[in-house]
Amino acid sequence: MKKLMMWVMGGLMGLVMMGGAAAQETTLGVGDVIKISVYGSPDLNTETRVSDKGQVTFPLLGQVPVGGLTVAQAEKEMATRLEKGGFLKKAQVNILVTGIQSQQIAVLGAVNRPGRYPIEGKRSVLDMLALAGGANPDGADTISVIRKRNNQTTKETIDVVEMIRNGDLNRDYDLAANDIIYVERSPRFYIYGEVQRPGAFRLERSMTVLQALAVGGGLTPRGTERGMQIKRRGADGKLQIIDAARDDMVQIDDVVYIKESWF
Repeated sequence: MKKLMMWVMGGLMGLVMMGGAAAQETTLGVGDVIKISVYGSPDLNTETRVSDKGQVTFPLLGQVPVGGLTVAQAEKEMATRLEKGGFLKKAQVNILVTGIQSQQIAVLGAVNRPGRYPIEGKRSVLDMLALAGGANPDGADTISVIRKRNNQTTKETIDVVEMIRNGDLNRDYDLAANDIIYVERSPRFYIYGEVQRPGAFRLERSMTVLQALAVGGGLTPRGTERGMQIKRRGADGKLQIIDAARDDMVQIDDVVYIKESWF
């Protein structure tokens, strides 16, 4: 998870550096605030908001439909209208998005900065995790991605760490407005009895009983590795008590019990 945190923080720096190019690909929608400037015609410069009908009010042109257009497309549309209307011979329009309300993605759960983030151009799952500061110490390696396409909502679980380790970015999906990323809480196990630090701890991949014992601070002076037990709920919900060896794997929500030595 530390490697993942370093990766996403590095990705955040990369997003900041490429923000200018991505802004041109931002799709405009209702509620977005834009600044419009025309080269050589400062009297046309204006700041306006995209209306509920997807339009903006612009001097000389009146209502101009921009909803659903990218920034680059909206710039071209306005320039074309200024030229065709005979207002300018060669129009050069620049649009700066100062407030994005229509295109946002929610990043929730165990991340450092949960919230809604605007989409500036194309954004993937890893991009948005970077913007949210990555998973916090309680975050799991897996995330849920909820998307709505063609009036159908889908939910998919992605193992982010495994995806990065394998270099398999096919599941680093491009996201769209109103998509949701939810970072799950990391799985836990419990250890009690004759250990230095009894309690609940993060369950790492392929963790053994011996490793769990080490996480619990090791044995107390009265503790023994003989007779260790794991209390585990079966698929039927019934409690199982398992005699545990040092190399046995610990599972989610297992309770590891360390007995007191009689000698």
